Amino acid sequence: MNNPDDKRSVQLPPDYNPEDYKRPSVTVDVVIFALVNDDLQVLLIKRKNEPFANMWAIPGGFVRMEESLEEAAARELSEETGVTDVYMEQLYTFGEPDRDPRTRVITVAYFALVPYDAIDHRPGDDASETGWWSVFALPELAFDHEHILQYALTRLRYKLEYTSVGFRLLPDMFTLSELQQAYETILGETLDKRNFRRKILGSNILEETGTKDRSGEGRPAMLYRYREDALTEVKTRRLFP
Repeated sequence: MNNPDDKRSVQLPPDYNPEDYKRPSVTVDVVIFALVNDDLQVLLIKRKNEPFANMWAIPGGFVRMEESLEEAAARELSEETGVTDVYMEQLYTFGEPDRDPRTRVITVAYFALVPYDAIDHRPGDDASETGWWSVFALPELAFDHEHILQYALTRLRYKLEYTSVGFRLLPDMFTLSELQQAYETILGETLDKRNFRRKILGSNILEETGTKDRSGEGRPAMLYRYREDALTEVKTRRLFP
């Protein structure tokens, strides 16, 4: 039996010519979300070159022949924003025939969730500016990037309800009030305080740190963190709404 990993065992038809087939280009785009002053924001770049020069866009670019999609996403993110070492996961593939005026382009989108102060962003060779923008007050975006962002927001809301994904948007330690505010910001709705705490504590994904937040007025609040084994993308029972 041929080993599928052994390319030497794969035979091509003698009359096969790759030039007989049109080849669409492939790009990657990376959506980076962060919570900033009780607002869900996304990191965008201002394009330096045509098409859509001087318009805001999601960081991304063309995939090179020798690199994987993940490698391309990491490279483009680093080149355009200076951001490195960010956990990313694949979001969706967008392939409308007319989504790029240059040629037939299929893009594979990724998204990442980071604490706002955890990354240092700066424009690279293909961007004249980088900046955080509220997902609820976006500028006009290049290509179909508004559609991609709306899809990413929908996916984030879904994952927030089923997984422990929210920890990536928060500091290592947080109060239950801070956690509830993060959920409300992303979901776009107010959650009952007593019901939220009952469900989040009952989900068994948090643990007390043994210390309290004494920075505010009134009674100090307990600081929590996500349990180490809850930091994976393991599904839990639905928490909200």
